[in-house]
Amino acid sequence: MNRLKDRVAIVTGSGQGMGLAIAHACAREGAKIVITDINDETIQAAVAEVKQKEGTDAIGIKMDVTKKSEIERGVKHVLDLWGHIDLLVNNAGGALNTPYRLAEIEERHWDLVVNVNLKGAFLCCQQVIPTMVKQGKGAVVNMSALAGHWRASLAGVQYTAAKAGIEGLTRQLAYDFGPSGIRVNAVAPTVTMTGERIKSLWDEKGQEEKERIFSQIPLRRLSTMEEIGAGVVFLASDESSYITGITLDICGGRYLR
Repeated sequence: MNRLKDRVAIVTGSGQGMGLAIAHACAREGAKIVITDINDETIQAAVAEVKQKEGTDAIGIKMDVTKKSEIERGVKHVLDLWGHIDLLVNNAGGALNTPYRLAEIEERHWDLVVNVNLKGAFLCCQQVIPTMVKQGKGAVVNMSALAGHWRASLAGVQYTAAKAGIEGLTRQLAYDFGPSGIRVNAVAPTVTMTGERIKSLWDEKGQEEKERIFSQIPLRRLSTMEEIGAGVVFLASDESSYITGITLDICGGRYLR
């Protein structure tokens, strides 16, 4: 399938985990991929993997999404190389190894999570959307979470607050830039095994607690990164051409409980 054929997609925080899975999903649909992360080695490995497995063009850019100057430089590089940006996936973020118990959360933990998740998405949108406006089209997909409009299972209030902010950012940008042909949506997974941190927190839970979580999910299982990637592709593609300003829950129906 080629739902994203020849479109240029920037996926932030895509050196590994969920972001890399999203990059693969977009590449399989024909997109040219821009891998961004803060670790050079991770970036290089991810670019090589996407090229080898998907056979599409891919480049890597070292980028801290909390630093406007690095985003500006990265966006300029992409435009100089390919001339257009069609998709921005604001994936960089997560709980970032911060505590989830209120008493243990320090100010630096709050700042880190809110800055990377929410400020980072804002700064990337601020740099990329004007290019999309000039093109007269483009799509942004922000990574929220079920925590953004429900609650978190493996993260604290700093994460929940940041993801709620992502959903507000999504709605406002969709309203502001819809007349320019720009669609802005979000996806909201529940617990997904995206890396060692999540796996460790999940493994710490006893079997009774795991069963309790499964009982809250009508489909009785956790999601996969590939399922989240499929949701991103849908929102990025022309199949969702009349959808903007929404948060797509990819959570097995957990919000119903």
